[in-house]
Amino acid sequence: MSYAQPLLETHPRPIPVDREALVACIESCFDCAQSCTACADACLGEDDVAALVRCVRVCQDCSDACIATGRILSRQTELEPRRVRAIVEACAQACAACAEECESHAGHHEHCRVCAEACRRCEDACRTLLSALAA
Repeated sequence: MSYAQPLLETHPRPIPVDREALVACIESCFDCAQSCTACADACLGEDDVAALVRCVRVCQDCSDACIATGRILSRQTELEPRRVRAIVEACAQACAACAEECESHAGHHEHCRVCAEACRRCEDACRTLLSALAA
């Protein structure tokens, strides 16, 4: 269960963006961060780890971007839309890069397939939120 929705509902200030898109993005960011961390760890456990070094790096970078984005999106007081747009765009780019890298290994490593799926979901959630922020 996620607490993003009930916490945003109890925030004393108005939320200046579509709440559904915001919640979906927050949840997707944290899910993706966990998936990327687990995928990087699984890559390190594979016999062909040398072939997965780039995947580990990209997964770790994506995880860090998602954690930072989820945390920033969870804060609504004195929200600065321009800064939020920049971090969400960066997160979408990190997710796209990670998904692409993991997709290249998905045929041999199921953890990469699952991670790529989480990254695409997060990228989509970020793009949806960016559209809502532009409105």
